[in-house]
Amino acid sequence: MLFSESFLQTQTGELLMTFLVAMVPVIELRGAIPAGIAAGLSPALACAAAVAGNLVPAPFIILLGRRVMDWLRGAPFFGPKVAWLERRAHLKGRVVRKYRILGLVILVGIPLPGTGAWTGALVASVLDIRMRHALPAIFLGLVIAAAITTAITLGLFNLLI
Repeated sequence: MLFSESFLQTQTGELLMTFLVAMVPVIELRGAIPAGIAAGLSPALACAAAVAGNLVPAPFIILLGRRVMDWLRGAPFFGPKVAWLERRAHLKGRVVRKYRILGLVILVGIPLPGTGAWTGALVASVLDIRMRHALPAIFLGLVIAAAITTAITLGLFNLLI
């Protein structure tokens, strides 16, 4: 066991859990915020931990995404998966191509499946958007997505109580 059960029941443990869950692709902050609030964090702390955790992989994806995809493209197993991922990034990137930085904010800020920091960073990498422009846009999109996700989460919790 990585952490003791008593540690996970502390506020620090709840923050760390929320932070780490937000780093996971697909789950990202859309899963981390409800998990953090359910674990006992205040909505503001759950949002902050989720945004921070979700932002961590973005610079690595922006910097290394192209290189890793180019390297994996030649492998028989990974080649088709890389081609699929690039097609998906280009499809998601239509809004980004049209509106550039605002499009990246919109892509990351809409809390739906297939959007988020991982997808935004991948699109930024594929479209060669510089880090100094992409990271602030991804951060702003995460703040918007966190506000929407928190509002929905609190509304659902109030309906259940």
